Amino acid sequence: MKESNLYKKIGVAILMLLGVFCCDVSAQNTSKSSLILDMVHHNPGEAPYKTDYNDPSVIKEMGYNGKVYFLFESPALAINWESVDEDILPKGSKERTWVDDKAMQIKKMHADCKAQDIAIYAMTDLVLFPKKLIEKFKIQDTFGDPNNAITEKLIRAQINEMFNQFPDLDGLVVRIGETYLHDAPYHQGAIKDKSNPQKTIIPLMNILREEICVKRNKQLIFRTWVAFDRNLKSYLEVSDAVEPHPNLIIGIKHCEGDFHRGRPFSKIIGEGRHRQIIEVQSAREYEGKGAYPNYIANGVIEGFEEHARMPEDKINSIREFASQKPELFAGVWTWSRGGGWEGPYIKNEMWCDLNSWVMAQWANDTQQTEESIFNRYAIEKLHLKTKDVANFRKLCLLSAEAVVRGRNTTFFDMNPWWTRDQGIGWPNPAKTAIGQKRNLQQKDESVKKWKQIVKLAKAIDWNNEETKNFSIGSAEYGLRLYKIYRTLVYMSDAVSKNDQKAIQKWIIKYDKAWESYKKIPEEFNSIATLYTQEFNRHIEVNADKKVDKLRNK
Repeated sequence: MKESNLYKKIGVAILMLLGVFCCDVSAQNTSKSSLILDMVHHNPGEAPYKTDYNDPSVIKEMGYNGKVYFLFESPALAINWESVDEDILPKGSKERTWVDDKAMQIKKMHADCKAQDIAIYAMTDLVLFPKKLIEKFKIQDTFGDPNNAITEKLIRAQINEMFNQFPDLDGLVVRIGETYLHDAPYHQGAIKDKSNPQKTIIPLMNILREEICVKRNKQLIFRTWVAFDRNLKSYLEVSDAVEPHPNLIIGIKHCEGDFHRGRPFSKIIGEGRHRQIIEVQSAREYEGKGAYPNYIANGVIEGFEEHARMPEDKINSIREFASQKPELFAGVWTWSRGGGWEGPYIKNEMWCDLNSWVMAQWANDTQQTEESIFNRYAIEKLHLKTKDVANFRKLCLLSAEAVVRGRNTTFFDMNPWWTRDQGIGWPNPAKTAIGQKRNLQQKDESVKKWKQIVKLAKAIDWNNEETKNFSIGSAEYGLRLYKIYRTLVYMSDAVSKNDQKAIQKWIIKYDKAWESYKKIPEEFNSIATLYTQEFNRHIEVNADKKVDKLRNK
């Protein structure tokens, strides 16, 4: 009997241990252990955005558990390099004064986050060193190569100083796809072979993994952007070569390339051995930056309409990713504001707030439906009545349909770069006759949907005059802007056919559309700044200049 009881007790103990173990493993696969991060992407070279999302207490209330500080708020720009050589940034020099001032600013930001008990992350471009350091070590031609012995040594020293001088830092977000130096006057950046797994990505990731994840038990988010985000073979090559670590996470935009509608859902999401955090832009730089209704949270979570044609066995939404590959789902990282350059500049953050809030709330519990979270926002944040909640949802879902049809098509028939930030470029026709027919048809559909959006905005009983003014005004903003888009696409079609009569007809409509658009600030006081006909930055052919040439023919 005693032996039997002993076996029973041992059996119970084993079951209890297994239960604890199973609970612990399952807990790791729930959204409660997910990273839910937000970042304000300030315009490089400009004054930082004045936004509620700079405040850690605001994003914590929204459901975020961490904040990513932008490139020019990174400790990479604020370390003094004294562990390497005190003469790199000597005390009293203008470079050292700038670095010390930057360090004070960053430590104040970190203290604000610490007070709210949310995690602190900093984004940095690599490789990025002080100009004086590059000159001193004579590495002008080699510092962008992580395989170079001196470069590797300096990267390790840089990581050491960042975490030693900024001890509240929980992790780094690393970008190698681009290097911005607009607000870094005393630093220089470079990266060689940024898309080459063997020469660059793997050796750099292994250095950072060892220094950050292993030695310091801090987190590394390594972004795939413009490096290994579109080539599955390259991604898997990196995945196979770099040993997974609980603190190593890969950052991936939800769609391939940049944040454009119509682009394929990222083929690398759910692949490989490493956990992945999904990047989402709430105030989209190619789609008004929050100047008009543009609800993308539904599409990101549940799948955009353009991704419905994907094969059944392929992941086409982050809900599918989180449910099918929970072991790889690390969370969500939104950019509540920013991306791109210059304007439009918004006065009211409602549209980007809606996207960010829904994404954060969903990431806290991925079993929730997007619609239930959306309805909560409408009731809890906008204080809408039941009938108005339904109309608000119609408005928002229509906005996603109107945007993809107005800027592109659901089949991605247009080059997506023709309009961005506060500028409009010349839209080339689709490459096929079928595509161009669809292109014109969907521009008509877009304007019709925008008219419905305006009608719905006017029908909703908004909680206050400020929200009413912005909601109706921003809907009108979208309608009138997309009328301009439509005239240009039709004009471009006429040019491709050398139809002079049609060209002149669409020029008249173009002028009228701009005239109507420019009147919006007279009618609504809370709308964003307008798109401008002169804006040329990163636009291949300015639309207005092209139209002026057509006038004179």
